[in-house]
Amino acid sequence: MTEVGTQQQEVIVVGAGPVGLTAALAIRSHNIPVTVIEAEPQGRVRPGSRAIFFHNATLKLLEGLRPGLGHAFAAQGIIWGTKRTLYKGKEVYVRHYPAPTPGELPHFTSLHQSVIERILYETCVEAGVEFVWNSPVSSVETSETGVVVETETGVWTAKYVIGADGARSVVRQSLGIELEGPRSHDTFVVVDVQEDVENPLPIERIFHYQNPAMAGRNVLYVPFQGGWRVDLQLLEGDDEETYASLEGVKKWLPRVLDAKYADRVTWVSAYRFYQVVAKSFTDTNRRVLLAGEAAHLFAPFGARGFNSGVPDVVLAARSIATALQTDDQSVANAAVLAAADERQFAASYNRDCAGIALEHLQGSSPEMNTKREVAASLASIVPSLGRWLDEGPYGPKVNHARMSTKY
Repeated sequence: MTEVGTQQQEVIVVGAGPVGLTAALAIRSHNIPVTVIEAEPQGRVRPGSRAIFFHNATLKLLEGLRPGLGHAFAAQGIIWGTKRTLYKGKEVYVRHYPAPTPGELPHFTSLHQSVIERILYETCVEAGVEFVWNSPVSSVETSETGVVVETETGVWTAKYVIGADGARSVVRQSLGIELEGPRSHDTFVVVDVQEDVENPLPIERIFHYQNPAMAGRNVLYVPFQGGWRVDLQLLEGDDEETYASLEGVKKWLPRVLDAKYADRVTWVSAYRFYQVVAKSFTDTNRRVLLAGEAAHLFAPFGARGFNSGVPDVVLAARSIATALQTDDQSVANAAVLAAADERQFAASYNRDCAGIALEHLQGSSPEMNTKREVAASLASIVPSLGRWLDEGPYGPKVNHARMSTKY
């Protein structure tokens, strides 16, 4: 670990979550030295599955940063062969995926965030990334020549900074950059349960519209390596404590899963998510780039958080490498601004997609209710209607040909 005092670096990454760790690897892929500054101590325990799902596009980006990294995540995760959607207890859509081609990256993989962070950290150490732990950042100031990062344990200067310090980003707030967009009025409860390895459930993603066992509340089941995430979407007027306390979960969970899982709960969280994007992804001096939840917060549908954060930092690192290689500051500034603008466009797209998915799932207008009812009633005759219901949790399809801007 680097000793903290007044230190000079080419590049600093603030935040050692999955996006920050990926940012450090992205910088090292350009053979640029980088230091990661993290507020929490090394080895901290971070509860909950949180980021659990890798799109194929993300695996490819990670593989490009460090050969073998994408395959390492694929090997550690699981791939469900089936996904199902039910409407009021009736199955309206099912899709079976082919087995992954040996040697190729799968179309997705799913594993716990603690495993994701461990693999990324170990890869960072191998790549020569320096870490400063237990050093909360208190302020960030930029000038035409660089950045001053003040922490509770010392002062750092750098030519460039990537702010990946999460939703309450001190980096973003120090720069006076605001988040724009609404906050959901819907409350969601997410529960992690440990799998019974002796008698596991089939590995399937299952979504229930208006599950009869939960009096019409939506329920989503997502498997990850070693367990399950269960998302319960509450109705207006529901008492959060009834559903989000551990005691409450143990009462309702047996209605939607085998009763044994009530004693296998490892994490419970309730949230109302934001649908916001930073007004700018860079400062006026083009010395800082925001990434991940420091730059955008989405509804969880479509796993757009981490899978958007990775291309944020890949493009940020590329622009910083360009900036460091030129003696023309106008060229350097243009490279940083172009990356910031592209990722802000992508974030706005992702926010819109997640918002569409939310309306698809939770919208209570007579028009939306009628659409869902008609689609469910005709799904057995017109399979595309069942598919339409299924795609709600994920929003519109992404054009993979425009991966750099859509993710």
